[in-house]
This record gives sequence, C-alpha cells and structure tokens, in this order.
Amino acid sequence: MKVRILLKDILMILFGTGLYAFGLVYFNMANQLAEGGVTGISLILLNLLKIDPAISTLVINIPLILIGGKILGKRSFFYTIIGTVALSFFLFVWQRIEININIDHDLLIAALLAGFFGGLGSGFVYRVGGTTGGADIVARILERKFGISMGKSLLGFDVFVLLLSLTYIDLKHMMYTLIISYMFSQIVDFVQDGSYKARGVLVISDFSEEIGAQVMTSLTRGVSFLEGQGGFSKAEKKILYVVVSPVELVNVKRIIEEIDPKAFVSVINVHEAIGEGFTYQKPRRFSLRRHSS
Repeated sequence: MKVRILLKDILMILFGTGLYAFGLVYFNMANQLAEGGVTGISLILLNLLKIDPAISTLVINIPLILIGGKILGKRSFFYTIIGTVALSFFLFVWQRIEININIDHDLLIAALLAGFFGGLGSGFVYRVGGTTGGADIVARILERKFGISMGKSLLGFDVFVLLLSLTYIDLKHMMYTLIISYMFSQIVDFVQDGSYKARGVLVISDFSEEIGAQVMTSLTRGVSFLEGQGGFSKAEKKILYVVVSPVELVNVKRIIEEIDPKAFVSVINVHEAIGEGFTYQKPRRFSLRRHSS
C-alpha cells in the first residue's frame, strides 16, 4: 500500500511540474512575462545572460535543497528533489517542442493562462506534500533560524525578484505579471482545498443518539459522539459530529428538524476528511455496515 501511495505521489509531482513548466514556457517566456521566486531568477538569467532556465533552475535549487535537507524531513526532501529535477526536465523538453498557441498577442489572456497552469501544476505538487524547491526552502530556513513567518519571507522574496525583473521587462509587463501571481495563488488554493467540498455538522441536542441513528440509517454515514457540558446549566450532553457532502446537508438538517427542532446546529467547511466513516465519497448503498467512529 505504501508503494502504491509513493508511486501515486511521484506521478502527481511529475504531472504537476509538467503543467507548471508548460505554462512557464508557452505563456510567461513567450510573452515576456516575469515570475517570482527562483523561477523568476532563472527568467532574469535567461534574458540577461541567455542561460537556459532548465539549467539555472537546477543549479540554484541544488545547494538550497542540500542546505535545507534537515529542515525538510526525509519525505519532503525526497519529494523536493523529484520536483526540482522534474521541473528542470520539463523546462528543457517544452522549450524544444514547438507548439503554436494563438492568443493574438493578448497579454491579459497570457497572464491568466500562465497563472492557471502554474497554479494548477503547483497545486498538484503541494497537495502530495512536494515542492519545486527554491523560495519554499529559503522561507523554511528563515522561519526556523530567525522566526520570520513563511508568508512574509515568501512575499518579500517574490517582491525582490519581481523588482529585479524590471531589468528586462517594462512596467506594463510587470503589471500583467502581478495578475499571474494572483491567479496562481487562487488556483493553488482551489486545487489544495477548494476542489474538496464537504461539511462538518456539530449538533447539540437532548436527542443526539436518535439523530445519529437516523443519519446512519438514512445516509449510511458514520457519526461520532463527543462529551459536552452546558456552560450555564452544567448539564452533560452528547455532541454529535458527522461529515457529509453539500447535497446531503439538506437531509441532515431535515432529520434534525424532525427529531429536535430546538437543537443547536453548527455547520463548518471541511478541507479534508480521511478515514472510515469520514470519507467524503458517498458510501455504497448496498453496504449494510453501520458504525460510529
């Protein structure tokens, strides 16, 4: 099982870096748009010194990976090596494959597509715990050694690289590059969290067991009971917790309304649910197994 997960993660990293490199070559580089981080530095070296980004990206990342090896941990270290090498490989390949993408020299479309492919590819890489090296490693080192948050250091590094990029692009292209950065962040968030939709439902009621039984019977969902106590009344109560899909949420509310209209219900967004009884995928209807997690 571990081997299957490892292979799946590696394939995801390869697929993600391939998408990222595709966007970088055919939209960033093809339209003179900059980029943040180490990739942005490689584009600066390309335009000023004619150094292939496939080479400069790898050369810059190798010492960073070696320095940050202890901070990354074994798994992240291994995945980062794969991501870094794969990114350089795909940058090398895409630059040598001629693909004509006609966007009529529209920089806005180019920026949106660059951000889309970059964010989509990076999102897949991040989702399995991988990185493509570079600024992520620097940020982790600064956080560990100097207590600077990763968010601040990543932002500072990107701003620094983008300012350096003004050595080969004008202000107009820089503004479109900012659109790439925004689009990139939105797509990364969507791939990591937004594409996974589930709802966690907390129910405080005197009839929690009856509600839980009905949820398990009607929806074939596992439920859990948490021990709670009223802040004012000090009365002991069982708090029901269940994870359902957005479509099933309506049915859960209906069940609660029928059994206890006075129940307190809190619905929260769930970014990920793993484990038997809490999986997001709807259970098969022919399964007769019922349980509470």
